[in-house]
Amino acid sequence: MTRKRQPWRDVFRPLVLPDGPLRPFRLLRQDLKNLRSRYVSDWTLFNQLVFASAVYVFFTNLLPGITFASDLYNLTGENWGTIEVPLTILGVTGPFSILAENIYSLCVTSFKIPFLPFMAWSLIHACWMHYLLAILNAHDYTMRYVTTFSTEIFSLLNSIIYIHKAVQELQRAHANTSLASFLYSVIGASGTFLLAVFLSTAERWKPLFHRYVRMGLTEYAAAISIVIFIGMPRIGELSTLDFETLHVSKSFRPSSPERSVFLVRFWELPLNWTFAAIIPGLIITVLFFFDHEVSSIICTIDRYGTKKPGGFAWDVVLLGTTTALCGILGIPPANGLLPQAPLHSESLLRTVREEVPIEVKGDRKTEIRERQEVYEQRWSHFLHAGGILMFISPPFMHVLGLTPTSVLAGLFLFMGQQSLSVNPILSRTFHLLTPSSALPPLPSPLTSYRAIHAYTLTQILVTAGIFIITLTKAAPAFPVFIIALVPVRLLIMNKIWTREVLGVVDGWACRGGEKEGERVRGEDIELSEGEGRRGGGMMVSEERGRRMETVV
Repeated sequence: MTRKRQPWRDVFRPLVLPDGPLRPFRLLRQDLKNLRSRYVSDWTLFNQLVFASAVYVFFTNLLPGITFASDLYNLTGENWGTIEVPLTILGVTGPFSILAENIYSLCVTSFKIPFLPFMAWSLIHACWMHYLLAILNAHDYTMRYVTTFSTEIFSLLNSIIYIHKAVQELQRAHANTSLASFLYSVIGASGTFLLAVFLSTAERWKPLFHRYVRMGLTEYAAAISIVIFIGMPRIGELSTLDFETLHVSKSFRPSSPERSVFLVRFWELPLNWTFAAIIPGLIITVLFFFDHEVSSIICTIDRYGTKKPGGFAWDVVLLGTTTALCGILGIPPANGLLPQAPLHSESLLRTVREEVPIEVKGDRKTEIRERQEVYEQRWSHFLHAGGILMFISPPFMHVLGLTPTSVLAGLFLFMGQQSLSVNPILSRTFHLLTPSSALPPLPSPLTSYRAIHAYTLTQILVTAGIFIITLTKAAPAFPVFIIALVPVRLLIMNKIWTREVLGVVDGWACRGGEKEGERVRGEDIELSEGEGRRGGGMMVSEERGRRMETVV
């Protein structure tokens, strides 16, 4: 007896029901509801730590953005410079700057078309693609299959790009300045980096200084180091050196001498190239969506103790809108930043003490335990954005121009180190160099670290391979290689490593800490309206129940 096939409409109809994964606007409605419930409370919290965080994020966004702007100015034919990048508030990421430089090269050498109109159409196409992702609830059925294997590699790639940018700054100093100035640049970069790292540990200097002094040194570590090494080369004989400083604009107008206003005449691009721009638009969408989702997930992991519900779909709509506006205005688009976004969360961490009831030999007692959580508010974002907009005015831009590029190199090193220090790949790399007798015990039934070491080496080699791709003509396609890690991880790596090994080193990035190997059945998922996706996790309402299916 032959089995009757299920009609296609019966297969797809459940997907678009009110609670179905493809129900249009489902996550957007939930995000807007969550936004209304939390928006007022986001503005009621302000303290010294929030202000310190705003200062830190100001420096870590503005100065690297200006440096990327210097690169873009040289490598995009003066179309984007130091006035355009700060206008985006967040600046641009290393991966996008690589992508933009290669698109410009193609426009000039191969396509023979103007860069800015083609880029404008690429970003406009990226805008409607972002809208589609948000409308069709892409977060639920894409990021829920992403594991920490991919997010750790992406975070490591960003750390390497920042360290590479620091090396490039020193290489430029070597090529454009005297030997004495270059040697000072090395000292200035190393000093900026080491002093910032040293001050960031001030909270552990007890009993030295008062607690508030130690807190201040920790919270303003990067700012203090930057200010010191901006002033140092202007003291004594160092002031005679021909060191390089940041190249800044002297007026509020586009960097390109061919433009007088911040508006791109994108409608004048030939129709065939307008449609051809869909391809880079798709690549930009892939990069921005993955970058934004990963940075949001990393910023809201359990380490930060976030409580308020997230808004991934709403964020993607806003990202698409600003992407199109940036293209029309002729400025580079901004997106979720690594490592700045997680560093922002790190700068808002505080220690909370709470009484926990325990039972000792039948007696009920209370125990004081410490946990960490971040201040969830909007003031640090608002203040750092206001500061960056202030510094695009000519007087403040002149002050910014006093910054030696060696300080930027040191800041790049510091940001790379800060991002790397919380990446699990680093700790597992140390395990590679540790004698087996000194390694921590493994959970049963694992008895050897060999498989874990092989997994770590695989992540390092994959990251190195993708980084090498960013240095070649294939650089515009590197986001595709990053996305390809997701199916490779799910379809191939399960056959190489056992479930027990993957349970130790890997986990679902968006499922609230579930181990690899546990999958929530799509048809059983019901998102809680109040806490739908807090902390970047796919949180399933316990009141409504859920069934788990083990996938071997």
